[in-house]
Amino acid sequence: MTAYDVIVLAGGAAKRLGGADKPGLRVGGRALLDRVLSACADAAVTVVVGGRRATIRPVVWTREVPEGGGPLAALGAGLRLTTAERVLVLSADLPFLGRGTVDALLTAAGEPGREGALCTDPDGRDQPLVAAYRAESLRRELALIATEHGSLAGLPLRLLTAELDLARIDAGPDASFDCDTWDDIAAARARIREHGAVLDEWITSVKNELGIDLDVDTALLLDLARDAAHGVARPAAPLTTFLVGYAAARASAGAGPDEAAAAVAEAARKATDLALRWEAQAEASGGEAAGAGGSGGGTADGGAGGAGRDAGREGTGTP
Repeated sequence: MTAYDVIVLAGGAAKRLGGADKPGLRVGGRALLDRVLSACADAAVTVVVGGRRATIRPVVWTREVPEGGGPLAALGAGLRLTTAERVLVLSADLPFLGRGTVDALLTAAGEPGREGALCTDPDGRDQPLVAAYRAESLRRELALIATEHGSLAGLPLRLLTAELDLARIDAGPDASFDCDTWDDIAAARARIREHGAVLDEWITSVKNELGIDLDVDTALLLDLARDAAHGVARPAAPLTTFLVGYAAARASAGAGPDEAAAAVAEAARKATDLALRWEAQAEASGGEAAGAGGSGGGTADGGAGGAGRDAGREGTGTP
């Protein structure tokens, strides 16, 4: 993918949220701003226009002039700090923005004759803050608008997009879902916990919380946990996966993410094989015991079998 820069607009008064710190609100355990930053982690330069805060990765901070001057003023402030030919422009309240949408926007923005690309929502409305633009075209139009109106402050985004030749990307209902109200926040949090997404969301949140840059084969680890629980004992599942992680960390100390992922896979394979051997041994022992019982190895009146049971109690304090 050709190098690109990204501008994230994280200012605004959040009036419909009662003035809450919208970029810092958490969905699925992660701040909205961090979720957006994760979707464009390979940007050459990331500029965030808004108040400084802790973020998941390093960014360049700036503010629009005047503060609270609106999206065009914020875009102009961010654009001055970028150098790439293509610039991704995002709002900071997109909980479901994914890498696939970012790639689609950048690819469409690079098509001959195009000056950019933006997402459209399910109702067909343009989303100029889920978009990628050619930097040269963006600078030209912002300069023309500023000249015509005296400044960029307080002006709507449609003044920009109306003059550009933009491709439209239908990225589905999630990519452009933004959080403007508390109802939106509640809906996003509920969607995160839907069955089909909750595991991926949880793993991503844990990796971010622990600072782990590792592609985890979730199915592999779940299979291991299942085999350990079934073949050994239920508590063996979490303990085994912990030990696999520890072993993989030792085996890949100082290595990169690819080597670490391979170490996890190898440790999981060994642990799975062991769990399956335990299960096979238990099944074989059960069959042998059943065979012994069927051949008269124990007696109901306390013969050899009874003596064995009583002997097993000796020294245990069992009356």
